[in-house]
Amino acid sequence: MRPDNSVVTIAGRFEAALMDIDEPGLAGPELLPVRLARAAARVLEVDAVGISMVDAAQQLVPLGASSTEAATAERMQFTAGQGPCMTAQDTRQPVFAPEDELRRRWPVFSELMIGATPYRAVVALPLLAPLAGAGAMDLFFTRSDDVADLEVFEALAVGELVTSALSDAAVWSTWSPEEGPDWLHGPVPRRRAAVWEAMGKVSVDLEIGTPAALALMRAKAYVRRRSVDDVAADLLSGQVRSWELRPIGD
Repeated sequence: MRPDNSVVTIAGRFEAALMDIDEPGLAGPELLPVRLARAAARVLEVDAVGISMVDAAQQLVPLGASSTEAATAERMQFTAGQGPCMTAQDTRQPVFAPEDELRRRWPVFSELMIGATPYRAVVALPLLAPLAGAGAMDLFFTRSDDVADLEVFEALAVGELVTSALSDAAVWSTWSPEEGPDWLHGPVPRRRAAVWEAMGKVSVDLEIGTPAALALMRAKAYVRRRSVDDVAADLLSGQVRSWELRPIGD
């Protein structure tokens, strides 16, 4: 086991990395998860980081990512309905997935992610729940072999620092239980909220349950090599009609 002063060093490096993120467009409290993801990626020297959680309604909510490609990878995992992040959230255990493991255990997700992003491996670490539900931090790698070089102790420590930052932000701000803290209202969580709205629309239009509505949306997204979030946006804008989600012949 490493000495305690190594934890202090990691905390100091993480705080310095977080303070270095001074882009005006990332300054708001709702963008805290994005800043945390960028700081985590810098400290751990990985290609990208994404942070997500399962909320009290058991809905998968992306909180923020260090890059556009990392946000795309999360959307592809949600579209597939399977992947290392979901497994880490369910089991509360770290998941190490180099490319061959990705293809073997989560073939649909790996196909979608590899087709849409430069990433070829993922490490998913469960996070202590800052409020309710299960959180996870995904580390993305463009080279599968780099998974073996990850400093696991540091990655777990950074995960704890991310959780602490989210918890502290919630404690020191005013919010209602219905709305949640500010970091649940950034552009990435709002985009996912449109999926729940579209699910309700499809459920009503086709007179089916919401799980069946989501399954139809996922199938349409997979065929089009897009994300469920994209399909939801098309449904809400009227570019796609609910009946178009049904398989031909139904």
